[in-house]
Amino acid sequence: MARGIDYGGMMHRAMQGLIADVLQGVAESGLPGEHHFFITFDTRDEGVQMADWLRARYPEEMTIVIQHWFDNLTVTHEGFSVTLNFGNSPEPLYIPFDSLRTFVDPSVEFGLRFETQDGQDDPDSDEAPLAEHAAPVSTVPERKGDGAEVVSLDKWRK
Repeated sequence: MARGIDYGGMMHRAMQGLIADVLQGVAESGLPGEHHFFITFDTRDEGVQMADWLRARYPEEMTIVIQHWFDNLTVTHEGFSVTLNFGNSPEPLYIPFDSLRTFVDPSVEFGLRFETQDGQDDPDSDEAPLAEHAAPVSTVPERKGDGAEVVSLDKWRK
């Protein structure tokens, strides 16, 4: 019997594609205007490539900023690589899209949060879970002071 439509997986891939398109545009033309990105990823993901000293400093999660200085931004279907400056030490990183947790462009109050659904029940079950694999949650910015807040739509789900 068919498991049903995997809306969570489809949304996940669509949001990864959106981020890939944005990063590809930046790789080709640079950052337009005041745009800049805060990208948080899971450093434990087996596809993440980073210096050992960075992994020791950020053993679970790391947030990078793509704004003033970055180099060698290359985007593939699976992820992106970029060289960033850490204390006057340029370090290359490779970040698979599957390891992303958040992508925020505070200049336009835009953000995405990717929430993983760990410990799914029986994968051979005929019943599809509400959000299989990792489910992205689109955001609705709310003004709080001078910053923006990423709001999960999960609080409105039944």
